[in-house]
Amino acid sequence: MTISTGNPSPQAMADSRRDAAHSDAGATASHLLPSNVPVQLVDPDGHHRHDDRYPLPDGGALLDAYARLVTGRRINDQANALVRQGRLAVYPSSHGQEACQVAAAVVLETTDWLFPTYRDTVAVIARGVEPLEVLTLLRGDWHSGYDPCEHHTAPQATPLATQLLHAVGVAHASKLRGEETVVLAMCGDGATSEGDFHEALNFAAVFHVPVVFFVQNNEYAISVPLKNQSVAPSLAHKAIGYGMPGERVDGNDLAALLAVLGAAVERAREGAGPSLVEAHTYRMQAHTNADDATRYRTQEDVEKWVPRDPLTRMRTYLHGLNLLDDDAEARFAADAEVIAAYMRDGLNAEVQPDPQELFAHVYARRTPQLEEQAAQLRDELSRQDG
Repeated sequence: MTISTGNPSPQAMADSRRDAAHSDAGATASHLLPSNVPVQLVDPDGHHRHDDRYPLPDGGALLDAYARLVTGRRINDQANALVRQGRLAVYPSSHGQEACQVAAAVVLETTDWLFPTYRDTVAVIARGVEPLEVLTLLRGDWHSGYDPCEHHTAPQATPLATQLLHAVGVAHASKLRGEETVVLAMCGDGATSEGDFHEALNFAAVFHVPVVFFVQNNEYAISVPLKNQSVAPSLAHKAIGYGMPGERVDGNDLAALLAVLGAAVERAREGAGPSLVEAHTYRMQAHTNADDATRYRTQEDVEKWVPRDPLTRMRTYLHGLNLLDDDAEARFAADAEVIAAYMRDGLNAEVQPDPQELFAHVYARRTPQLEEQAAQLRDELSRQDG
Protein backbone atom coordinates (compact mmCIF):
# COMPACT_ATOMS: atom_id res chain seq x y z
CA MET A 1 0.00 0.00 0.00
CA THR A 2 1.40 3.42 -1.04
CA ILE A 3 0.79 6.35 1.24
CA SER A 4 0.82 9.76 -0.43
CA THR A 5 2.83 12.40 1.41
CA GLY A 6 1.80 15.16 -0.93
CA ASN A 7 5.38 15.45 -2.27
CA PRO A 8 6.41 13.91 -5.63
CA SER A 9 8.66 10.88 -5.48
CA PRO A 10 12.26 11.09 -6.76
CA GLN A 11 11.22 9.03 -9.78
CA ALA A 12 8.30 11.35 -10.49
CA MET A 13 10.59 14.36 -10.21
CA ALA A 14 13.04 12.75 -12.62
CA ASP A 15 10.24 11.96 -15.06
CA SER A 16 9.02 15.53 -14.83
CA ARG A 17 12.48 16.92 -15.56
CA ARG A 18 12.84 14.54 -18.51
CA ASP A 19 9.45 15.52 -19.94
CA ALA A 20 10.30 19.21 -19.53
CA ALA A 21 13.63 18.71 -21.25
CA HIS A 22 11.96 16.88 -24.12
CA SER A 23 9.38 19.63 -24.39
CA ASP A 24 12.07 22.33 -24.47
CA ALA A 25 14.05 20.33 -27.03
CA GLY A 26 10.96 19.99 -29.19
CA ALA A 27 10.35 23.72 -29.07
CA THR A 28 13.99 24.41 -29.85
CA ALA A 29 14.13 21.85 -32.64
CA SER A 30 11.04 23.07 -34.46
CA HIS A 31 13.03 25.84 -36.18
CA LEU A 32 15.34 23.21 -37.64
CA LEU A 33 12.57 21.66 -39.74
CA PRO A 34 12.37 22.51 -43.44
CA SER A 35 9.38 24.01 -45.22
CA ASN A 36 6.44 21.70 -45.87
CA VAL A 37 6.86 22.44 -49.57
CA PRO A 38 9.99 23.58 -51.41
CA VAL A 39 10.55 27.34 -51.34
CA GLN A 40 9.54 28.90 -54.64
CA LEU A 41 9.79 32.56 -55.64
CA VAL A 42 9.13 32.23 -59.38
CA ASP A 43 6.71 29.54 -60.53
CA PRO A 44 7.08 27.47 -63.75
CA ASP A 45 4.95 30.02 -65.62
CA GLY A 46 7.34 32.83 -64.72
CA HIS A 47 5.18 34.51 -62.07
CA HIS A 48 6.47 35.80 -58.75
CA ARG A 49 5.35 33.98 -55.62
CA HIS A 50 5.76 35.87 -52.35
CA ASP A 51 7.54 34.26 -49.40
CA ASP A 52 7.71 35.98 -46.03
CA ARG A 53 11.10 34.44 -45.17
CA TYR A 54 13.00 34.86 -48.42
CA PRO A 55 12.97 38.16 -50.31
CA LEU A 56 13.25 38.10 -54.07
CA PRO A 57 16.78 38.94 -55.31
CA ASP A 58 17.02 42.24 -57.13
CA GLY A 59 16.66 42.41 -60.89
CA GLY A 60 20.35 43.03 -61.57
CA ALA A 61 21.38 39.92 -59.65
CA LEU A 62 18.78 37.82 -61.46
CA LEU A 63 19.81 39.12 -64.88
CA ASP A 64 23.47 38.35 -64.19
CA ALA A 65 22.59 34.87 -62.95
CA TYR A 66 20.38 34.29 -65.98
CA ALA A 67 23.31 35.09 -68.30
CA ARG A 68 25.30 32.42 -66.48
CA LEU A 69 22.34 30.08 -66.88
CA VAL A 70 22.41 30.54 -70.65
CA THR A 71 26.14 29.80 -70.66
CA GLY A 72 25.62 26.74 -68.47
CA ARG A 73 23.10 25.22 -70.86
CA ARG A 74 25.45 25.82 -73.80
CA ILE A 75 28.32 24.22 -71.90
CA ASN A 76 26.24 21.10 -71.29
CA ASP A 77 25.18 20.85 -74.92
CA GLN A 78 28.72 21.36 -76.21
CA ALA A 79 30.22 18.86 -73.77
CA ASN A 80 27.72 16.22 -74.85
CA ALA A 81 28.67 16.82 -78.47
CA LEU A 82 32.36 16.46 -77.61
CA VAL A 83 31.66 13.11 -75.95
CA ARG A 84 30.04 11.85 -79.14
CA GLN A 85 33.09 13.03 -81.09
CA GLY A 86 35.42 11.14 -78.77
CA ARG A 87 37.01 14.28 -77.36
CA LEU A 88 35.74 13.69 -73.83
CA ALA A 89 35.89 10.30 -72.15
CA VAL A 90 32.75 10.89 -70.11
CA TYR A 91 30.40 13.75 -69.28
CA PRO A 92 27.80 13.76 -66.49
CA SER A 93 25.35 16.34 -67.80
CA SER A 94 23.58 18.82 -65.54
CA HIS A 95 21.03 19.73 -68.23
CA GLY A 96 17.95 20.91 -66.35
CA GLN A 97 19.95 21.45 -63.15
CA GLU A 98 21.84 24.54 -64.30
CA ALA A 99 20.02 26.81 -61.85
CA CYS A 100 21.50 24.81 -58.97
CA GLN A 101 24.93 25.01 -60.56
CA VAL A 102 24.84 28.76 -61.10
CA ALA A 103 23.40 29.59 -57.69
CA ALA A 104 26.02 27.49 -55.89
CA ALA A 105 28.79 29.55 -57.48
CA VAL A 106 27.13 32.97 -57.32
CA VAL A 107 26.30 32.98 -53.59
CA LEU A 108 29.97 32.51 -52.60
CA GLU A 109 32.70 35.10 -52.13
CA THR A 110 36.06 34.57 -53.83
CA THR A 111 37.55 33.64 -50.44
CA ASP A 112 34.92 30.95 -49.84
CA TRP A 113 35.37 27.35 -50.93
CA LEU A 114 33.27 25.21 -53.27
CA PHE A 115 33.40 21.41 -53.12
CA PRO A 116 31.74 20.04 -56.28
CA THR A 117 30.79 16.59 -57.51
CA TYR A 118 31.51 15.08 -60.92
CA ARG A 119 28.23 16.56 -62.22
CA ASP A 120 29.01 20.12 -61.22
CA THR A 121 31.13 21.24 -64.19
CA VAL A 122 28.91 24.26 -64.82
CA ALA A 123 29.27 25.36 -61.18
CA VAL A 124 33.07 25.13 -61.38
CA ILE A 125 33.17 27.15 -64.62
CA ALA A 126 30.76 29.70 -63.11
CA ARG A 127 33.25 29.96 -60.25
CA GLY A 128 35.75 31.37 -62.75
CA VAL A 129 37.82 28.31 -63.66
CA GLU A 130 38.86 28.03 -67.32
CA PRO A 131 36.54 25.57 -69.15
CA LEU A 132 39.40 23.56 -70.63
CA GLU A 133 40.98 23.17 -67.21
CA VAL A 134 37.67 21.95 -65.81
CA LEU A 135 37.22 19.39 -68.60
CA THR A 136 40.75 18.00 -68.32
CA LEU A 137 39.66 15.40 -65.76
CA LEU A 138 36.67 14.31 -67.86
CA ARG A 139 38.93 14.04 -70.88
CA GLY A 140 40.79 11.29 -69.06
CA ASP A 141 43.93 13.07 -67.94
CA TRP A 142 45.74 12.15 -64.73
CA HIS A 143 45.01 15.37 -62.84
CA SER A 144 42.05 17.58 -62.03
CA GLY A 145 43.13 20.25 -64.51
CA TYR A 146 43.12 23.29 -62.25
CA ASP A 147 44.74 24.53 -59.06
CA PRO A 148 42.16 24.16 -56.26
CA CYS A 149 43.92 26.70 -54.04
CA GLU A 150 43.95 29.37 -56.76
CA HIS A 151 40.21 29.17 -57.30
CA HIS A 152 39.14 27.98 -53.84
CA THR A 153 37.40 25.15 -55.66
CA ALA A 154 38.16 21.53 -54.85
CA PRO A 155 38.67 18.98 -57.65
CA GLN A 156 35.49 17.40 -58.94
CA ALA A 157 34.90 14.25 -56.90
CA THR A 158 33.85 11.01 -58.54
CA PRO A 159 33.42 8.87 -55.37
CA LEU A 160 30.12 9.66 -53.71
CA ALA A 161 30.21 11.92 -50.63
CA THR A 162 33.96 11.83 -50.03
CA GLN A 163 34.21 15.55 -50.81
CA LEU A 164 31.84 16.31 -47.94
CA LEU A 165 34.43 15.21 -45.39
CA HIS A 166 37.08 17.30 -47.09
CA ALA A 167 34.71 20.29 -47.11
CA VAL A 168 34.11 19.98 -43.39
CA GLY A 169 37.85 19.75 -42.78
CA VAL A 170 38.49 22.97 -44.69
CA ALA A 171 35.65 24.71 -42.85
CA HIS A 172 36.96 23.54 -39.49
CA ALA A 173 40.50 24.70 -40.32
CA SER A 174 39.19 28.10 -41.44
CA LYS A 175 37.29 28.46 -38.18
CA LEU A 176 40.38 27.59 -36.13
CA ARG A 177 42.34 30.25 -38.04
CA GLY A 178 39.68 32.84 -37.34
CA GLU A 179 38.80 33.34 -41.00
CA GLU A 180 35.35 34.26 -42.36
CA THR A 181 35.47 31.53 -44.99
CA VAL A 182 32.29 29.64 -45.80
CA VAL A 183 32.37 26.26 -47.51
CA LEU A 184 29.58 25.06 -49.80
CA ALA A 185 29.62 21.30 -50.31
CA MET A 186 27.58 19.87 -53.17
CA CYS A 187 26.24 16.33 -53.47
CA GLY A 188 23.41 14.37 -55.05
CA ASP A 189 20.56 12.44 -53.47
CA GLY A 190 22.49 9.18 -53.84
CA ALA A 191 25.32 10.55 -51.70
CA THR A 192 22.97 10.91 -48.73
CA SER A 193 22.94 7.12 -48.48
CA GLU A 194 26.70 7.02 -47.90
CA GLY A 195 28.40 6.80 -44.52
CA ASP A 196 30.59 9.79 -45.39
CA PHE A 197 27.44 11.91 -45.56
CA HIS A 198 26.59 11.04 -41.96
CA GLU A 199 30.13 11.58 -40.72
CA ALA A 200 30.44 14.95 -42.45
CA LEU A 201 27.14 16.31 -41.13
CA ASN A 202 27.73 15.00 -37.63
CA PHE A 203 31.24 16.50 -37.42
CA ALA A 204 30.06 19.80 -38.89
CA ALA A 205 27.27 20.10 -36.34
CA VAL A 206 29.31 19.02 -33.31
CA PHE A 207 32.15 21.42 -34.12
CA HIS A 208 29.78 24.14 -35.36
CA VAL A 209 31.68 24.82 -38.59
CA PRO A 210 30.69 27.24 -41.39
CA VAL A 211 29.59 24.81 -44.09
CA VAL A 212 26.45 24.57 -46.24
CA PHE A 213 25.55 21.09 -47.49
CA PHE A 214 23.74 21.44 -50.81
CA VAL A 215 21.91 18.33 -52.00
CA GLN A 216 20.73 18.32 -55.61
CA ASN A 217 17.90 15.82 -55.44
CA ASN A 218 17.43 14.92 -59.10
CA GLU A 219 15.28 11.87 -58.29
CA TYR A 220 17.80 9.18 -59.27
CA ALA A 221 21.12 7.80 -58.03
CA ILE A 222 22.01 6.47 -61.48
CA SER A 223 19.13 3.98 -61.80
CA VAL A 224 17.97 3.91 -58.16
CA PRO A 225 14.93 6.15 -57.52
CA LEU A 226 14.74 8.22 -54.37
CA LYS A 227 11.96 6.07 -52.89
CA ASN A 228 14.40 3.17 -52.73
CA GLN A 229 16.99 5.27 -50.88
CA SER A 230 15.06 7.06 -48.16
CA VAL A 231 11.61 7.12 -46.59
CA ALA A 232 12.22 10.40 -44.76
CA PRO A 233 9.65 13.13 -45.51
CA SER A 234 12.43 14.83 -47.45
CA LEU A 235 16.21 14.71 -47.52
CA ALA A 236 16.24 18.12 -45.81
CA HIS A 237 14.52 16.51 -42.81
CA LYS A 238 17.72 14.56 -42.17
CA ALA A 239 19.31 17.79 -40.91
CA ILE A 240 17.35 17.81 -37.65
CA GLY A 241 18.98 14.54 -36.62
CA TYR A 242 22.30 16.37 -36.51
CA GLY A 243 20.99 19.50 -34.83
CA MET A 244 21.24 21.75 -37.86
CA PRO A 245 18.50 23.48 -39.86
CA GLY A 246 17.28 21.98 -43.11
CA GLU A 247 15.50 23.71 -45.98
CA ARG A 248 13.84 22.64 -49.20
CA VAL A 249 13.90 24.72 -52.36
CA ASP A 250 12.63 24.41 -55.91
CA GLY A 251 15.84 23.45 -57.69
CA ASN A 252 14.57 24.80 -61.03
CA ASP A 253 13.81 28.25 -59.58
CA LEU A 254 16.95 30.36 -59.90
CA ALA A 255 15.53 33.17 -57.74
CA ALA A 256 14.61 30.84 -54.87
CA LEU A 257 17.98 29.10 -55.03
CA LEU A 258 19.84 32.41 -54.78
CA ALA A 259 17.69 33.45 -51.83
CA VAL A 260 17.81 30.18 -49.87
CA LEU A 261 21.47 29.35 -50.51
CA GLY A 262 22.44 32.96 -49.94
CA ALA A 263 20.71 32.95 -46.55
CA ALA A 264 22.42 29.68 -45.59
CA VAL A 265 25.84 31.05 -46.58
CA GLU A 266 25.33 34.25 -44.60
CA ARG A 267 24.12 32.26 -41.61
CA ALA A 268 27.33 30.24 -41.69
CA ARG A 269 29.45 33.38 -42.13
CA GLU A 270 27.85 34.96 -39.06
CA GLY A 271 28.89 31.98 -36.93
CA ALA A 272 25.51 30.23 -36.73
CA GLY A 273 26.94 26.91 -37.92
CA PRO A 274 26.12 24.44 -40.69
CA SER A 275 22.88 23.85 -42.57
CA LEU A 276 21.45 21.50 -45.17
CA VAL A 277 19.64 22.69 -48.31
CA GLU A 278 17.82 20.22 -50.55
CA ALA A 279 17.03 21.35 -54.09
CA HIS A 280 14.24 19.46 -55.84
CA THR A 281 15.22 19.14 -59.49
CA TYR A 282 15.49 16.49 -62.21
CA ARG A 283 18.21 14.94 -64.32
CA MET A 284 16.84 15.45 -67.82
CA GLN A 285 19.54 13.40 -69.56
CA ALA A 286 21.24 10.11 -68.81
CA HIS A 287 23.51 9.71 -65.79
CA THR A 288 26.49 9.85 -68.16
CA ASN A 289 27.04 8.98 -71.80
CA ALA A 290 27.62 5.37 -70.63
CA ASP A 291 24.13 5.12 -69.12
CA ASP A 292 20.91 3.94 -70.78
CA ALA A 293 18.26 5.84 -68.83
CA THR A 294 15.41 4.14 -70.73
CA ARG A 295 16.06 1.01 -68.67
CA TYR A 296 14.70 2.61 -65.49
CA ARG A 297 12.47 5.54 -66.52
CA THR A 298 10.16 6.44 -69.37
CA GLN A 299 10.26 9.36 -71.76
CA GLU A 300 6.89 10.39 -70.32
CA ASP A 301 8.55 10.79 -66.91
CA VAL A 302 11.13 13.12 -68.41
CA GLU A 303 8.59 15.11 -70.41
CA LYS A 304 6.74 16.04 -67.21
CA TRP A 305 9.72 18.16 -66.20
CA VAL A 306 10.09 20.05 -69.48
CA PRO A 307 7.65 22.83 -68.44
CA ARG A 308 9.68 23.35 -65.26
CA ASP A 309 12.87 24.17 -67.18
CA PRO A 310 14.87 26.75 -65.17
CA LEU A 311 16.01 28.61 -68.27
CA THR A 312 12.52 29.10 -69.71
CA ARG A 313 11.14 30.06 -66.31
CA MET A 314 13.65 32.83 -65.60
CA ARG A 315 13.53 34.10 -69.19
CA THR A 316 9.75 34.51 -68.94
CA TYR A 317 9.99 36.25 -65.58
CA LEU A 318 12.68 38.71 -66.68
CA HIS A 319 10.87 39.50 -69.95
CA GLY A 320 7.72 40.17 -67.94
CA LEU A 321 9.56 42.82 -65.91
CA ASN A 322 11.21 44.31 -69.02
CA LEU A 323 14.59 43.45 -67.55
CA LEU A 324 15.41 41.24 -70.52
CA ASP A 325 14.95 42.01 -74.21
CA ASP A 326 15.92 40.41 -77.50
CA ASP A 327 19.19 42.34 -77.71
CA ALA A 328 20.31 41.11 -74.30
CA GLU A 329 19.25 37.57 -75.21
CA ALA A 330 21.37 37.71 -78.34
CA ARG A 331 24.32 39.07 -76.38
CA PHE A 332 24.09 36.32 -73.76
CA ALA A 333 23.82 33.66 -76.46
CA ALA A 334 26.85 35.10 -78.29
CA ASP A 335 28.90 35.12 -75.08
CA ALA A 336 27.94 31.50 -74.44
CA GLU A 337 28.91 30.55 -77.98
CA VAL A 338 32.38 32.03 -77.47
CA ILE A 339 32.89 29.63 -74.56
CA ALA A 340 31.51 26.71 -76.57
CA ALA A 341 33.91 27.48 -79.45
CA TYR A 342 36.78 27.71 -76.98
CA MET A 343 35.85 24.27 -75.67
CA ARG A 344 35.67 22.83 -79.19
CA ASP A 345 38.97 24.29 -80.32
CA GLY A 346 40.78 23.30 -77.16
CA LEU A 347 39.53 19.73 -77.01
CA ASN A 348 39.92 19.15 -80.74
CA ALA A 349 43.63 19.94 -80.47
CA GLU A 350 45.71 16.78 -80.31
CA VAL A 351 47.53 16.31 -77.03
CA GLN A 352 51.21 15.38 -77.12
CA PRO A 353 51.70 13.56 -73.83
CA ASP A 354 55.11 13.14 -72.23
CA PRO A 355 55.38 9.48 -71.18
CA GLN A 356 57.85 10.43 -68.46
CA GLU A 357 55.03 12.22 -66.63
CA LEU A 358 53.88 8.77 -65.54
CA PHE A 359 56.59 8.90 -62.89
CA ALA A 360 56.65 12.62 -62.09
CA HIS A 361 54.01 12.90 -59.38
CA VAL A 362 53.72 9.47 -57.76
CA TYR A 363 56.03 10.15 -54.81
CA ALA A 364 57.91 13.22 -53.64
CA ARG A 365 61.05 11.11 -53.92
CA ARG A 366 61.03 8.27 -56.43
CA THR A 367 61.42 4.74 -55.14
CA PRO A 368 64.15 2.51 -56.62
CA GLN A 369 61.47 0.57 -58.49
CA LEU A 370 60.13 3.75 -60.12
CA GLU A 371 63.64 4.84 -61.05
CA GLU A 372 64.19 1.49 -62.71
CA GLN A 373 60.91 1.65 -64.61
CA ALA A 374 61.56 5.24 -65.71
CA ALA A 375 65.00 4.27 -66.99
CA GLN A 376 63.52 1.33 -68.88
CA LEU A 377 60.95 3.63 -70.51
CA ARG A 378 63.60 6.18 -71.47
CA ASP A 379 65.61 3.40 -73.11
CA GLU A 380 62.60 2.15 -75.09
CA LEU A 381 61.74 5.66 -76.24
CA SER A 382 65.30 6.40 -77.32
CA ARG A 383 65.40 3.23 -79.40
CA GLN A 384 62.10 4.19 -81.07
CA ASP A 385 63.49 7.62 -81.93
CA GLY A 386 66.60 6.02 -83.34
